[in-house]
Amino acid sequence: MTRLAAVCLAFVLSATAAWAEFRISFEWGDIPLCNTGRPNTVDNPAFRVQGVPTGTETIEFRLIDLDVPSYDHGGARLRMGQDGTVPSGLFTYRSPCPPGEVHTYEWRATAQGGGQVLGTAAAQRRYPE
Repeated sequence: MTRLAAVCLAFVLSATAAWAEFRISFEWGDIPLCNTGRPNTVDNPAFRVQGVPTGTETIEFRLIDLDVPSYDHGGARLRMGQDGTVPSGLFTYRSPCPPGEVHTYEWRATAQGGGQVLGTAAAQRRYPE
């Protein structure tokens, strides 16, 4: 392997590792039980955020129903520059509310800075649990 190829490979591997370190987790929190198919407007859950990519200016949080991805549950873009907790109550969204069923939901987080996507993270939970 040439020196240039080795440097390029090291760069790609380190960029991939940095991308993979960005993680989020959440709990549903104290939202009202909903199974009518008509979501409530509720406060965001608290998020645990780890491995925020260097240069991140904002993180956009979006809730996706993986069983009905066309439904827009909403989310928000927040300023955040460090690892830690995003407290509940910073924004509102339309709660999970599958009609008499259990669905899998995913919070997606997209770190952005300098007009570019710097990383993505996702965490899934079923609702109701």
